[in-house]
Amino acid sequence: MKKTLVLGATNNPERYAYLAVGRLLQHKHEVVPVGIRHGEVHGLEIQEGKPEVKDVDTVTLYVGPARQPEYYDYIFSLNPKRIIFNPGTENPELMQMARERGIEVVEGCTLVMLSIGVF
Repeated sequence: MKKTLVLGATNNPERYAYLAVGRLLQHKHEVVPVGIRHGEVHGLEIQEGKPEVKDVDTVTLYVGPARQPEYYDYIFSLNPKRIIFNPGTENPELMQMARERGIEVVEGCTLVMLSIGVF
């Protein structure tokens, strides 16, 4: 299974990032929720800031383009194989930077990808 860092994780059940953590866990993926506020999501502690995480396969973004630049270095420090740009997080600058580093760029919805078996 793919170790997935959910950037923009939240304990608000009305947010897609909250749903994504739950679905990833249901599909037996290892999940690292990272957010701006301390809390818990589906039994996992939301890590604040930019925690060091090893062996990340996928970063799935739930942070809008305006707030992403502060995470560029952090995302690349994780050495992910791919970055999923969920609806509303599309960012041509970050996408280009990722491609230049050999990181797969996916414009899609983590929830849909999981539901149709293409995650």
